[in-house]
Amino acid sequence: MGGFFFGVRSIPKARAKTRAWTRAAAGGIIRPAMPAPAFLRDMSFKYGELTPVAPGLRRMVLPNPGPFTHYGTGVYVVGEGHVAVIDPGPDAPAFTHGLRAALAGETVEAILVTHTHRDHSPGAAVLKRETGAPTYGFGPHGSGPRQTASLWPDQTSDAAGQVEEGADSDFTPDRALRDGDTVTGTGWALTAVHTPGHTSNHLCYAEPNSGALFTGDHVMGWSTTVVSPPDGDMTDYMASLQKLIERDDTIFYPTHGPPITEPKQFTTDLLAHRRGREAQIVDCLRSGRNDIDSIVGEIYVDVPHNLHQAAARSVLSHLAKLVQDRRVSPAADGDGDRFFALS
Repeated sequence: MGGFFFGVRSIPKARAKTRAWTRAAAGGIIRPAMPAPAFLRDMSFKYGELTPVAPGLRRMVLPNPGPFTHYGTGVYVVGEGHVAVIDPGPDAPAFTHGLRAALAGETVEAILVTHTHRDHSPGAAVLKRETGAPTYGFGPHGSGPRQTASLWPDQTSDAAGQVEEGADSDFTPDRALRDGDTVTGTGWALTAVHTPGHTSNHLCYAEPNSGALFTGDHVMGWSTTVVSPPDGDMTDYMASLQKLIERDDTIFYPTHGPPITEPKQFTTDLLAHRRGREAQIVDCLRSGRNDIDSIVGEIYVDVPHNLHQAAARSVLSHLAKLVQDRRVSPAADGDGDRFFALS
């Protein structure tokens, strides 16, 4: 569609001045949010211990907890004796050495990355140096197609979107995978499922014999996923949720948090929640709440304030989708601040 640029910059903090369209002066009723899925936040683990979670599958939780990583990065090891490692985590040699010690006597045949955020992919280089195993992923950060790419003036910059662990701009896989490609080792096989949205290069990995799907950050049991432009794209994200709903996987293993044992229902509820957020944003615009700060303040009242910047990025991504759908038009006031109106 057209070439109006939102601009790639951080969302400003709420200003002291009150605009005519802010909550204080606006009317209208904002519908309640669609209930989120029944989140699963508890899990049993010990940091740095490689623990069986299913036949032929082990997990090590790394000690990098935080508001976007939950307890920490969960590194998955598929196979026995000859193995594949999924999402080796951050660039922390101590973590990688601990994983290598736990795999003593075994051969790492492949290192697979779901996407290029710094809590997932940088450890691949460390593990490759220690094992010689090749790395696999979609491609470098920002290499995937995005439905709303034409809205952004700089389609490679991700500086404004680094509200999580930030982009890993150093990772380039030895082998680039596309949707449906299969990586095969000794006694194991994993098939790539392209799920852009959280990042444009996000992949899930399906283990066909068990029905397991390793979902990275695309679907997590403990929280919704941040979708932060320019590399995060809400149009793609919602389409990728629908893609998983139409699959027949029987269990999801996210990189953060516990497994999801009813994946189809959980993902259906997650997509409904996103559609509910979109409807809330439209209600805000209809009632005169036309800037991102006031929308976040209205619909994320139950979210801690330290997460409002991440919420603002997701609101911006929803607005980009609505612009692409020709339901919303962006504009700017005399101060250069952006606001939005229904088309």
